[in-house]
Amino acid sequence: MKKKYVICIHLMWIEPVNTLDLVIKGLLVGILASAPMGPVGVLTIQRTLNKGRWYGMVTGLGAALSDIIYAALSILGMSFVMDFVENPKCLFWFQIVGCILLMAFGVYTYLSNPTNKLRPTNPNKGTLWHNGITGFLVTFSNPFIILLFIALMARFEFVVPEHYWEQAVGYMAIFGGALLWWFGLTYAIDHVRNKFQLSTICLINRIIGSIVILGSIIGFVLALLSKFEIRF
Repeated sequence: MKKKYVICIHLMWIEPVNTLDLVIKGLLVGILASAPMGPVGVLTIQRTLNKGRWYGMVTGLGAALSDIIYAALSILGMSFVMDFVENPKCLFWFQIVGCILLMAFGVYTYLSNPTNKLRPTNPNKGTLWHNGITGFLVTFSNPFIILLFIALMARFEFVVPEHYWEQAVGYMAIFGGALLWWFGLTYAIDHVRNKFQLSTICLINRIIGSIVILGSIIGFVLALLSKFEIRF
């Protein structure tokens, strides 16, 4: 009697990911992570006003490089999420925690006074390399930014297991979003340098804080509606 061997091939279905959607999310994460007027934001404005736009821009470029490193570390720190992120119940609580963290960050940003971080102006411009490296170091010296990235990635569902190429594109979009923010900020500051006031920095922070707070509230509501399948 001939034996019959049956070869079973198990194919794992991997849900497709919309790369454009991930790029948009990455841009938003990059912009929101860079926008608050922390030490590097104030430093960028100072250098733009005192040294010129490109000195401010390379400072922001250094900050963007630091951001992408922390974004990568955030994903590694969230590796435990990969096993249950597809579980709707776990994903729901992950989004809720992310919204709460974003709310806290938004309130902190709104209430903070970044002008306290102003430093005495150095008459020596230094090289573009030097300005970029110091921008990197100022940002990299604040590891708490990882919490912000975790909150943003949780809110935007940025983790996509088994989609390494799409995730890499998302990383590049985060870097692009950060650069877009610093380019726009230095461009605006350079064009209003004669009318710029310190109170403008506080105003920027309050606007950004308000946007983050509003976004966290919207995200919280959407997560609840999705959880309980409420539709209008």
